[in-house]
Amino acid sequence: MTRIPIDQKESIRWLDNLRRSTELAGEPGRCVHIGDRESDIYELYCLAEELGTKFLVRSCVDRLAQDGKTTIAQVMERTPCSGTHEIQFRDAKGKEQRAVLSIRYATMTVRPPIGKQKKYINQELQIIHAEELNPPEDRERIHWKLITNLPVKNHADAVHKLDWYSKRWKIETFFRTLKTGCRIEELRLTTINRLANCIALCCVVAWRVSWLTILAREAPEATPAAVFTETERNLLDSSTPKLRRAPSRNLAFYVRAVARLGGYLDRASDPPPGTTVIWRGMTRLADLVEGARISRPPAGTCG
Repeated sequence: MTRIPIDQKESIRWLDNLRRSTELAGEPGRCVHIGDRESDIYELYCLAEELGTKFLVRSCVDRLAQDGKTTIAQVMERTPCSGTHEIQFRDAKGKEQRAVLSIRYATMTVRPPIGKQKKYINQELQIIHAEELNPPEDRERIHWKLITNLPVKNHADAVHKLDWYSKRWKIETFFRTLKTGCRIEELRLTTINRLANCIALCCVVAWRVSWLTILAREAPEATPAAVFTETERNLLDSSTPKLRRAPSRNLAFYVRAVARLGGYLDRASDPPPGTTVIWRGMTRLADLVEGARISRPPAGTCG
């Protein structure tokens, strides 16, 4: 597959995105393009250098390195550990987990695939490997392999890039909400202006749902007035079963109330609500708000 020109592959979209987003930002030196294993494309590395922009990609290919007689994996096996880093995350079941990662990093010459060596030049890139120490038996070991053209001079730099890459899941949450909640791929508008306006509106809606999901987990004690209007809070109070009406009603209380409208069971063993139930709940809440507005007697009349 490496001998097929990149412009004949579906992966050309990663290069198009790199080029267009860099042009849109207007300051390529300030951009960092973060991608998963699908974007581990040698042409992307070369294009980033051509545009003067940065990338941070999770690699899936063990590329030729240094003098061409070894590979990235072989070099990293000989690279000493620079230290450890502890992370917190939720597993596939939504349960909180902790993991201690062994960090290794190295700067090396990365060579293009054999079939492309006449077309592309070698790249001086930084490699970061983070592998979990003593993983539990009930889940797969965490092992991230990152490749970047950002400077990585010490352990702190390597950890910093790992933190950047971990933010990718929040971006994926946003796009999943945009596609499954807003069903943006099913739009059938006939003009580009209408389509652009609808996409812009859907982005705001998807952002709010994603932001609300994350905020409820990271700042559960925050004031609900920062997110919900007084009318929304009153309606959520009314829709909450008496047994669940807590005396102290923080942000987490109202987010769970929204999630219950969307089908969230809210059992003690359940993980925090995700974007799907919150999306459904927000849709129902919007209906409740509109119903309350319609049922309100007109000003100047007797209710």
